[in-house]
Amino acid sequence: METLTIRGVKQAASSAPVAAEVRAQVEASQVKPTKSGGEFLEMKLSDAEDHFTLRVWSDAQGYVAARDVKAGSFLAMSGDWAVSQYGLEPRQWKMRMLDDDERITLLAGPPALREKQARDWEDICALTDAVADPRLRLLAQDFLREFGERFRRTGAAREYHHARRGGLVEHVAQMMRTADAICRVYPTVNRDLVVTGVLFHDCGKLWENCYAENGFTMPYTEHGELMGHIPLGIELVNRQWRKLIDSEAAAGWAALTPALEEVRLHLLHLIGSHHGEYQFGSPVLPRTPEAIVLHHVDNIDAKLEMMFSAYDKAPQLGRNIFERQRPLPANLVRPLEQFTASEAPADILLSGTGALPE
Repeated sequence: METLTIRGVKQAASSAPVAAEVRAQVEASQVKPTKSGGEFLEMKLSDAEDHFTLRVWSDAQGYVAARDVKAGSFLAMSGDWAVSQYGLEPRQWKMRMLDDDERITLLAGPPALREKQARDWEDICALTDAVADPRLRLLAQDFLREFGERFRRTGAAREYHHARRGGLVEHVAQMMRTADAICRVYPTVNRDLVVTGVLFHDCGKLWENCYAENGFTMPYTEHGELMGHIPLGIELVNRQWRKLIDSEAAAGWAALTPALEEVRLHLLHLIGSHHGEYQFGSPVLPRTPEAIVLHHVDNIDAKLEMMFSAYDKAPQLGRNIFERQRPLPANLVRPLEQFTASEAPADILLSGTGALPE
């Protein structure tokens, strides 16, 4: 039987039932009552790139065994998968626990995702190494050395975008590439500051959205709940900055321009303003070109990731129309294909009538 990821089985089962084995970690498991007075089991299953909620009914053959599975366990579930009113669910299913080798392979993620995140990490390191300002460059390099392992298992969000183990690496790398391109078009924008701001804008999520060291669960923490990632990020940068200016490397920085304190203040402003509006959690609004660039690059990457993901999982309402996926504002329309050269005669290519559809 073919082994599929959660995302793979969702895509395959959206059109017809598919026989497959799915390997995942049990993120949560809870017995709940039915309307008729019975009970069913609700399990949240997660892998490296997706998750789903599985409902196991009390009359199912494997119900008792499934009810005894603890949260945090790694299992394989095989059967005929289909999409019902309750979401993705297997029929005629069997369940087994993963052995150590299977668990390690699952934690590493599917090859394509693993390779993408490795390339993204290399881009983050290369772009920060290219920062000319020695204060910002060393601050970034010191952060990556100290917190790189934690960074690489942090999600960019809990639900909406890049909500997976390593998702923050993907988000930051794409933002850096976009910001670097924008700074080439607008050369008066401080590229060093923007690239460093991208690296640090969500660094507080290392304590708000970090996955367990050996799992796909994202625990809630008091730091994350009581502070949030923006204040945590400001605190972290101040901590790293103080450590840096006390180092030998800072001995010759007094004569550099812009002044050390100005560099720190502008970097903190990027972190504090990157959500763009008070209502979205920013304690201050963007007040510099670099802050505007960072805010919009962040928003573009988050929105596009949500849209691309929605095309894979949203129910189709009509030809090229997909159901709205929150927090996107409306139903989605399949994007226009990119133009490719055609050998069709020019009179055929220009024969459109311009009439409205009936």
